[in-house]
Amino acid sequence: MSHSHAQAQPVGEHTTTGISHNRLMMWTFLASDCMFFGSLIWVYFAYRGRYFEPPYPRDVLDIPYTSVSAAVLLLSSFSIVMALTALERADMRGFRGWLLGTILLGALFLGGQYYEFITFYHEGLTLTANLFGTTFFVLTGFHGTHVFIGVVWLLVQWLLSYFGKLTPAHVERFFVTTLYWHFVDIVWIIIFMLVYLMPY
Repeated sequence: MSHSHAQAQPVGEHTTTGISHNRLMMWTFLASDCMFFGSLIWVYFAYRGRYFEPPYPRDVLDIPYTSVSAAVLLLSSFSIVMALTALERADMRGFRGWLLGTILLGALFLGGQYYEFITFYHEGLTLTANLFGTTFFVLTGFHGTHVFIGVVWLLVQWLLSYFGKLTPAHVERFFVTTLYWHFVDIVWIIIFMLVYLMPY
């Protein structure tokens, strides 16, 4: 086995659980985050339909537009899987390309959410306009914050790959990142179905 090939192999981590510490910590974090999102979704539905002041959801929600945003985020899940696959094959050029694509798709989703928020603001829906505005902006804004953190995290790893700080030997580290990104995508699908698609 050549010296360069040996360097590309990830170093195994022996743990008492059989799961790496990085994965265990990420799963623990995601489990706690599920409770946060679950609480916000529960509050949203607790006040659903109790909107005495306009604008109402049917007045502002643009399902076709948000469907495109959801598709963009789903596509980013595919691109990050391709980035992970490229890293496992030690294809750094492919890894950087797919990772950059994921970053751009995440940024595009954030831009779409920002446009949506601004549009709602001009239509009179604000954080304090009514109960719908409060619960909607808190829930979707909390998710948007997660996407922003994910985009920054991916961008940092993309840059590190150019300085030799993220190589095929760090597949495990990047795999943990993909867990976070997939979680963010799944949560958005749930929010999209419950907030946008369920009839009022």
